[in-house]
Amino acid sequence: MAYAVFYGRDAAMAEKRKKKEEEKKTPACACSCGCAASEAESITNDCCPDLKEGEICCIKVLAGCKSCHEQFEYTKQAVKDMGLSVEVEYITDMQKVMEYGVMSMPALVVNEKVVAMGKVLKAADVVALLHKLGF
Repeated sequence: MAYAVFYGRDAAMAEKRKKKEEEKKTPACACSCGCAASEAESITNDCCPDLKEGEICCIKVLAGCKSCHEQFEYTKQAVKDMGLSVEVEYITDMQKVMEYGVMSMPALVVNEKVVAMGKVLKAADVVALLHKLGF
């Protein structure tokens, strides 16, 4: 009888551990739509109401780690490669970073929407993401 109780508890703990591991593998949603992607699929403009569709008014790199500066440099290069006249902001104030709900950095914010987080995107990847978002 004691063996059955002990075995049942081990099986339940193993199942719980397996579920936690699966949750860790699923990246967090970056676009607040509930999807399991680390990059947004689309974006709506909330920060600059006078901006036409397909225009960018602001790009920010939310930083707090060593690789975040790399993301900042790659993002500036992507903006330059695309011929945009947008200044890329580098935000290290953790209070401001937390306002975006970002839990992993670096994070890339376009028109006040988090579009990527948790990984460093090379300049070509940033360009591809911006094109995918319609810019």
